[in-house]
Amino acid sequence: MKKFVLIVTLLGFVLVGPKAYAAPPDFGGGVNNEYEYEEVVFVSGVPIKFTGSGKNVNIKVSEKDDSRTITYRLKLSSADPAYPGELNRSITYKTTLSKHSDKGQTTAQMEVEKFSEKIEIGSDRYELSDYQFSRSDLIDNRPASDYYSGSLKARKTYVINKNQGKVTMDISGAMVGYENFWGKTETQQLEYIIEYNRVVNQEDEDRQQTRDLSWQGTVSVMASDSMTKTLKYSDNQANLSSFSGGHSRITNQSMYSRYDYNLPRITNGQVSSSRLRGSVELNLEMSPRIERLVVPKFRDVAGHWAQDDIEKLYSLDVFEGTPAFFAPDAPMTRAEFTRAIVKGANMRASIEEKPKTSRSRSKTEEVSPFLDVPVSSPDYQYIKDGVDKGIISGITDQLFGPENSLTRAQAITIMVRALGFESMAPTPGYRTSFSDDQAIPNWAIDSVYVAREIGLISGDSHNRLNPNQVLTRGEASSMLVRFLNFLEQDLQKDYREDLVLY
Repeated sequence: MKKFVLIVTLLGFVLVGPKAYAAPPDFGGGVNNEYEYEEVVFVSGVPIKFTGSGKNVNIKVSEKDDSRTITYRLKLSSADPAYPGELNRSITYKTTLSKHSDKGQTTAQMEVEKFSEKIEIGSDRYELSDYQFSRSDLIDNRPASDYYSGSLKARKTYVINKNQGKVTMDISGAMVGYENFWGKTETQQLEYIIEYNRVVNQEDEDRQQTRDLSWQGTVSVMASDSMTKTLKYSDNQANLSSFSGGHSRITNQSMYSRYDYNLPRITNGQVSSSRLRGSVELNLEMSPRIERLVVPKFRDVAGHWAQDDIEKLYSLDVFEGTPAFFAPDAPMTRAEFTRAIVKGANMRASIEEKPKTSRSRSKTEEVSPFLDVPVSSPDYQYIKDGVDKGIISGITDQLFGPENSLTRAQAITIMVRALGFESMAPTPGYRTSFSDDQAIPNWAIDSVYVAREIGLISGDSHNRLNPNQVLTRGEASSMLVRFLNFLEQDLQKDYREDLVLY
């Protein structure tokens, strides 16, 4: 069983391992970048921002095939001079993954393995004595993007000054997220119900008396962590150069949280009848990561309406071509489009590996599922991956038709299946809004409907889809760039902006 470890130390951002996570740290609305961490604490009844940086903030993730462990070690200080204090926290969560391969889904169960937390505010000390926690997620493993949704229930119990009382925080929440090569986002919606019960000592006329201080408050937390990769074109500043400019892939990650609180207004140790209501927002961004991409040098795309899209895809190694020619008006083949979808969405990390065969008679050589796609074909692994993931099928049980021209209906169906959205269409019997709806093949009608609804496609000037028209390489480029933009931009908007700004 393979194991890798990711260590995030917010001093220079050390990252070891092949995977980075887009999820808000812990479940208190905290945000961080490579160096800083911020969180608002409500345990005393007053919103107080605590901050930390450098070696005082450490996040460690270790992962196996069927489990993931994450540990937060934080040493924070109050950023409010009116409420000086410190927070020391060490909490480890373990997630157990159960894969249901026959259903294409994974369930994840997260529990607390160990915890320790102490908060000092002024002369008061709050120590976490008990932490009950349960989070469960369902992950739908789609070819181009994983989607997940989870629920959370938790209870934190703090002891005040060892024996003066306790604070109980009941936490419930829901989270949604997605993960693909072009972006990752998790948005959490958490509700805190805080019960504060304490015995307060006070001196009155040279006598020491005790009284009870009790109150209830609520805090709503919206927290989101999002990573996206975008393409940016930059001109070459030099005039005497062999190329005029090129694309860069820029990775950005940012965290945002908002606390909406309803707390008691405490005056001179007494709970007032009025309430303290307000909001606090936190926002931190990672430093962007820039990767320069290869520069296309096609001689037959200059001035073509799809030039920008073609050059983007070539820079991403999605499309291939001879050093000088791309043939943008030539038909797109089934094999070429399958390869482009698999490579563009980075569905297979080791796609360049050749299929392994054995010369030993005791072992069976790999056999292609199609008579017209030999194992030795450079397109074999892409086609096999596309078929295995259910995004494309053969023209018959034994033939794939790799050199057959691709139609618009076929391309749309492949994209929608790659997203896993084919089941989003309504009950059969509906019509699409295209004027040539009757020309859409029955096997493509659901995908066409969904693609129109999510903005992947639109009609021509006469609102025609032309579903059976052969797709040119230029038209396919435009369609593929829109597909990649959906993975990069549309999903982030749905899982972050639309939820956070609601």
